[in-house]
Amino acid sequence: MSAPSQPEHFIHARQTNPAESRGLALARGVLSGSTPMARLLSFGAAALVSSGLAGCSGDAGNGGSSEPRITFGGSRPVDLAIPAAYDAEQSWPLLMVLHGYSVNAAIQTGYFGVNPLVDSEGVLLLAPEGLENSVGDQFWNATDACCGFGEGSDDVAYLRSLIEDVSSDYTVDPSRVFVIGHSNGGFMTHRMACDASDLVTAAVSLAGMTWLDPADCAPSNDVSFLQIHGTIDDTILYDGGAVDPALPSYPSAAESVARWQSHDACTPGLVLDPVRKDLDIGLAGDETRVERFDCPGSLDVELWTIEGGEHIPDFSDFAGNVWPWLDAHAR
Repeated sequence: MSAPSQPEHFIHARQTNPAESRGLALARGVLSGSTPMARLLSFGAAALVSSGLAGCSGDAGNGGSSEPRITFGGSRPVDLAIPAAYDAEQSWPLLMVLHGYSVNAAIQTGYFGVNPLVDSEGVLLLAPEGLENSVGDQFWNATDACCGFGEGSDDVAYLRSLIEDVSSDYTVDPSRVFVIGHSNGGFMTHRMACDASDLVTAAVSLAGMTWLDPADCAPSNDVSFLQIHGTIDDTILYDGGAVDPALPSYPSAAESVARWQSHDACTPGLVLDPVRKDLDIGLAGDETRVERFDCPGSLDVELWTIEGGEHIPDFSDFAGNVWPWLDAHAR
């Protein structure tokens, strides 16, 4: 069955409550900034400009000088944010951020609050842009469920090349190459962990799932994986579903992490951590349930379930919760 160019269900979801819809509105100046989310995203976009992820020319840092490049990606350019203390004699973690459907890098990095990590944690930060589809929405061609909608692009090859090119110009620690993404970017995060596990060492997906068919994901290396998802997300359903009846389904959050339990040879059966987390400031108490598999060595596979959480959790400190998890899971 051929997929529609843009599923009606997904359009409706984006108009009611997805991260992508609010993000696109922000980018077009529609949101007034009166809500905490709007203020957070506005601040994040401004922080991205000041951190060097936006507003840089394609020739900056190169142009015949002895300085390494800061712009990568060829016809799909992206600027690398570099710690002020960068020293080529040391190795540095690389963090790649993948935006949601119809959102852009500035909005996603602002929402995640990762820009300050560049200097506070010494992180090389890449936030690439998905291609635009026929209706002008940026997307990642992640899985058959989300969100190429019939418009193909080899985003795995593109993202691989970014990691490889940055690693050739900078002293990237190969044991600390991390990918995080939201929604369509979360699906793409799973895809990168599946298809580029020789490069990616740990990954975090917020509200994005893996392939429905386990045979479509065959990583060659172990990858630590963290899945974060709200139970009342009505855009990408916690228990699995499809963004449109004409498209293939995606598995549940629990099934998505169970795949990584299998890939990483962890002991089956999620183990509940008695300590809960308070991730969403819009929900009372410590609303997030933490579960993990018993994995060998430094590997870790976890599911953080935001009970009552929606597609766009109102995070108090996403980066402050997620970065320590990533940094603790070098390979």
